[in-house]
Amino acid sequence: MSLVHQGVLRDAFAAVSHFRSELYACLTARGDALFELCDALLCTDGPVRTLVDLALAPEHRRGHGALYAGLNQGRIDIAWLRHALAGVPLPRAADGRLVLAVDVSPWLRPDANTCADRAFCHTFGRGEGKHQMVPGWPYSVVAALETGRTSWTAVLDAVRLQPGADVAAVTTAQIREVVERLAAAGQWKPGDPEVLVVLDAGYDAPRIAHLLAGLPVEILGRLRSDRVMRRPTPSREEFQLAHSKGGRPPKHGGEFVFGDPTTWNTEQAVTATDTRLYGKATAQAWDRLHPRLTHRAAWLDHNGPLPIIRGTVIRLLVEKLPSGGVNKPVWLWWSRTGATEADVDRCWQSFLRRFDIEHTFRLFKQTLGWTKPRLRSSEAADRWTWLVIAAYAQLRLARPLATDLRRPWQAAWLEEPPPRHPARRRQSSRHRRGLRPPRPPQGGHQTATRRMNRQLKASEH
Repeated sequence: MSLVHQGVLRDAFAAVSHFRSELYACLTARGDALFELCDALLCTDGPVRTLVDLALAPEHRRGHGALYAGLNQGRIDIAWLRHALAGVPLPRAADGRLVLAVDVSPWLRPDANTCADRAFCHTFGRGEGKHQMVPGWPYSVVAALETGRTSWTAVLDAVRLQPGADVAAVTTAQIREVVERLAAAGQWKPGDPEVLVVLDAGYDAPRIAHLLAGLPVEILGRLRSDRVMRRPTPSREEFQLAHSKGGRPPKHGGEFVFGDPTTWNTEQAVTATDTRLYGKATAQAWDRLHPRLTHRAAWLDHNGPLPIIRGTVIRLLVEKLPSGGVNKPVWLWWSRTGATEADVDRCWQSFLRRFDIEHTFRLFKQTLGWTKPRLRSSEAADRWTWLVIAAYAQLRLARPLATDLRRPWQAAWLEEPPPRHPARRRQSSRHRRGLRPPRPPQGGHQTATRRMNRQLKASEH
């Protein structure tokens, strides 16, 4: 074993040990039960289907009653845990930039009529009822994206959306708090590249960019293919040449219709990249385009004149799709102007990395059993959600410490080091040594009532 490899193992062990100490300190009530539940979630074999199965794991040394009592009556210092997640080693892009992805994942509870704080969650189905609104608990999650052939992400925050909440306002506040915590933890310093935040089509990227003005962030969001943007306002000389009789100067320039190529004119930057899965990827960029805002919907209560939010529109078209489907163009909006060819490639490649957070949601739900428990209160759902995030963070930090304990039907990795999927890493979690709680849990299988009865019997004798 080389000295470099030994140093990597030592650093990984120190990082996961420090995080576990921070996690244990965050559990302010029924901490031992919650910590053992997190360890059982981390080390149990196979996908999690019920909470009772976790109570039978060797790592959980209490009965199932303590498990439910911890979720229903325990307390987690969420602010402390958020700072602990911001302080762990985070992945970065090739230029040292932090790339964050934001998305909403629902915990569907259609049959829980007595559960509070349920909201309608947008889901995608099959068949005629393709888009459905199902009652549940939607969670907005922020994660840092990695590079290379991996589906790992570093989850930094999760917020449960209240019924009727303004998603853009909640997302803006969430991003602001995450960036401030990253700066306080030393993950971002003045002079570093700005943090890139990647959003999907369900978010109003220009509005979020306007609300986050002043922060060292860049917003990259996907736009619908039926959008219409406006060009920059023409100068006085250009207006006089086009309107010899004079008139009121316009506030907006000509239209840029996504579905009408005759309105595009000449692009400012064009790139062509050969990819392994998509063939030739062509990206075109038009500079200084902005949406025409009106005093409606989200801008209804805006005081004063509406802002002009300029940015760069990028059109990405690939030669083929791995699934064989129709390769429709993807439209992106970047909150910066003057994009170079390197900026255009960085933007669309970062957007493709955004789909890694979908793999994280699938791992949460299918392997870690995030949405399997039928909890009654939304507060218990929040505690369980943070335990799942803490278990996943430990899996990510302990990657160099794990060996590939593959099943006979699983393919062997030929690369070194192997880029193992998070579920494969979880198979060897129980075989790690030295990662026990800071102190052994108190009480074992005995409940508080049983201990009191024993003390009473001892006092009688």
